Amino acid sequence: MSTHVQKPGWFTVNVLNRTIAWMTRRGISVWGSRVLAVRGRKSGAWRTTPVNLLTVDGQRYLVAPRGHVQWTHNMRAAGGGELRLGRNVEAFTATEVTDDDKVPLLRAYLKRWKAEVGVFFNGVGPASPDAELRRIAPDHPVFRITVTK
Repeated sequence: MSTHVQKPGWFTVNVLNRTIAWMTRRGISVWGSRVLAVRGRKSGAWRTTPVNLLTVDGQRYLVAPRGHVQWTHNMRAAGGGELRLGRNVEAFTATEVTDDDKVPLLRAYLKRWKAEVGVFFNGVGPASPDAELRRIAPDHPVFRITVTK
């Protein structure tokens, strides 16, 4: 498994993420944003982070543009979590998508959010050939979300 991680800078952590999370907690989705809550793999405590919820062919996915970050490790251990938008809370289970199946999902994600996250994909964009998207697939975990209630 890849160990690719791009840690966010101060501005992202302290301004962007906090602003998006604040708006999302109040029920204002910014281009599909949700607050992801997942149990910590060591502490068991709820951990939260803003995420972009991708929908493709009626299925919902979470993509980790920054790579194998803490929420992805926690998701693998917990097998699911909650997506929050205002007072709406959706519990879900998560299934990790194989690298070979990520190509159309990464393309769709980049079509929607390239301006926001494109820098994390090393020059690969929505118009890139399938081979380029497949090359970067191991660096970007993708989880299929199934709502449980």
